[in-house]
Amino acid sequence: MTLTPRLVVASRTADGTSAVTGDGPVPAVTVAAWPGSRFHLAWGTPDGGARVGEGPAAPVTLPFFPGPGGTRLLFARYEPQSATPAPAGDPEEHAAEVRERLPGLWEVFEPGGTGMHTTDTVDYGVCLEGELHLELDDGEEVLVTPGTCVVQLGTRHTWHNRGTSAALMCFVGIGAERES
Repeated sequence: MTLTPRLVVASRTADGTSAVTGDGPVPAVTVAAWPGSRFHLAWGTPDGGARVGEGPAAPVTLPFFPGPGGTRLLFARYEPQSATPAPAGDPEEHAAEVRERLPGLWEVFEPGGTGMHTTDTVDYGVCLEGELHLELDDGEEVLVTPGTCVVQLGTRHTWHNRGTSAALMCFVGIGAERES
């Protein structure tokens, strides 16, 4: 069974009562640069630290990565590499589309199409479906299966789906300051 990302938001109404103030599917964002990948931008908080209290909050889902103290919650679905075609079309148009639809994401990827990237975030990733290989900059790979939690501390990495079915990850990213 394929999971469909859903977001339920519990916050306070104008009179201070706690209530469900949002409940629904999290739509997918796709881009031609990464065929077979779908990003579900669920929630986020502003840079500088989250606040709770009065009234329903508005999600901050873009830019893709938060600045220091901000957060992002997203789901990423990766189709098997064996079933995913290479990107077709103009690479400059692909870059422009990613910059428009998922601002901040394109810029973290290294040139050459390896998928290697580094972010100034602490990321908590939980595999929900399928399996992925997490590759680090020394070439080491770790198999990530459902129930596996990955903590990324601003490391250079990429993901590979070498399996036969789609993989779904849930990520919480927390914006951080990079030490020199």
